Amino acid sequence: MKKNGELVAIYEISKILASSHSQLEKLLRESLKILSLNLKLLRTVIFIKEAQTPKILASYGIFDPQEHISFYQSFIEQIFKNGFPVVIPDLYAELYSNEEIKPNECSENPLSLFCIPIRSERECLGVLVCERKRESALDSLSETTQILSLAANLFGQKIKLCMDGSLSQETQERSEASSYRLKHDSFKTRTANGVIGQSKQMQAVLDLVYHVAPSRSTVLLRGESGTGKEVIARTIHYLSPRKEGPFIKVNCSALPETLLESELFGHEKGAFTGALFERKGRFELAHGGTLFLDEIGDISPAVQVKLLRVLQEREFERVGGNKTIRVDVRVITATNKNLEDAVLKGEFRADLYFRINVVSIFLPPLRERKEDIPLLAEHILNKIGKDLNRKLKITPEALNLLINCHWPGNVRELENCLERAATNSKNNWIEEVDVACRRNQCSSPILWKKDLHVVSTPIISSTEETFHKEETHRPSFYSPLVSDDPKEKIIQAMEKCGWVQAKAARLLNITPRQLGYALKKYGIAIKKF
Repeated sequence: MKKNGELVAIYEISKILASSHSQLEKLLRESLKILSLNLKLLRTVIFIKEAQTPKILASYGIFDPQEHISFYQSFIEQIFKNGFPVVIPDLYAELYSNEEIKPNECSENPLSLFCIPIRSERECLGVLVCERKRESALDSLSETTQILSLAANLFGQKIKLCMDGSLSQETQERSEASSYRLKHDSFKTRTANGVIGQSKQMQAVLDLVYHVAPSRSTVLLRGESGTGKEVIARTIHYLSPRKEGPFIKVNCSALPETLLESELFGHEKGAFTGALFERKGRFELAHGGTLFLDEIGDISPAVQVKLLRVLQEREFERVGGNKTIRVDVRVITATNKNLEDAVLKGEFRADLYFRINVVSIFLPPLRERKEDIPLLAEHILNKIGKDLNRKLKITPEALNLLINCHWPGNVRELENCLERAATNSKNNWIEEVDVACRRNQCSSPILWKKDLHVVSTPIISSTEETFHKEETHRPSFYSPLVSDDPKEKIIQAMEKCGWVQAKAARLLNITPRQLGYALKKYGIAIKKF
């Protein structure tokens, strides 16, 4: 199985489940069919808990439902009890391990069984059971388990959506979206606030978010720029008991020290030149709610001292004032800097570091959760389409190109890339040629890479000097390639850049035309994704 095919399968399932024009059983059966065909599954069944017994909600590839209920009974009860998946590499060997006479199935290829819990938040609603023949001992079970877990998460959200309320099936299908918005803050945070992620990494982040949201603990969000720290901060706020209160945000790096102090704590009339009236600070405005301090690593030592006092004592004075003001505010901070290194250098107070670092949540970069790119792309295109009054879609070839990109700018860069592609497209379909790297217009490697190097080893011999007329001798912003062999260096560059020639040419410090000539010279076949 190819990874991209599995991701496209999850993407197609999410589209099917997003429909509200069919009954739940039909949507689930269509989803199981997509899953079975892409993962080569023999049988797939979704069981839900009804009273104390499992009930088949949807299936694909089975003929006697009652027989399968009794066959899987022990595994299903085990999952309902502890909530952990069960994966058996050889089903019949496991069932008949203590018997002398075994069925004929034991002599065939091993039949692997996957039992995956279907959850909504922390509640186990059902079990996804799948059977598949193992083609070899090297057949990876962990990858299949991961993909099935992604599908089970989608099923859990849809089942929970349809189970809530006492409306009939037909009425519920028409009103499920609006009722879910009213009843569940998770809909608001996962969709309206942009938290989209079915990958293992993002599910771990969301589990931690759900766990920490009800408390008043200070949270430190860490991760690269563009990973969605503000979105996660809003999610924590809307899932907390403070959801009815204000959510106030401050970008600490956007203001100088004097203005930042006034912005946070407010000032009295006449406190400084230009202070013509009394002004409340962000802490006062966030009373009863949440204050999000972005880029906390950039604040000055003087502001750090005052911020520490607010976090410890829940009180402060305005600039130029002597009246102590008490506030009830939950503080969420974020940074893309190494705070530990800043503490060691004396640039950041250790006591403040320990005060804000009560709960740390690390947001993974987009390159480490590529399973989320299809869902993110669809969400972003829907948002762009509303602004442009167009119904935008993306071709599988263009989607595969996005999946194989490195994305140093993370989700923010993906948004910019798709907006540019939508502008370039001549119709409502985003095609591969519309993406910037296919048009040699992708500048993110130059803007985002920190190390400056010059690739010194030429990949074209001196006898081909005529092709050097286009050479600009610009510095390379990539790490040097380890091989000295010209052909091997080209292959390394292409592999590093996902076989995108424009990016590989910049990595090698040559023009795309020169790279094309070199590929032909050394007989290097271009890999297609």
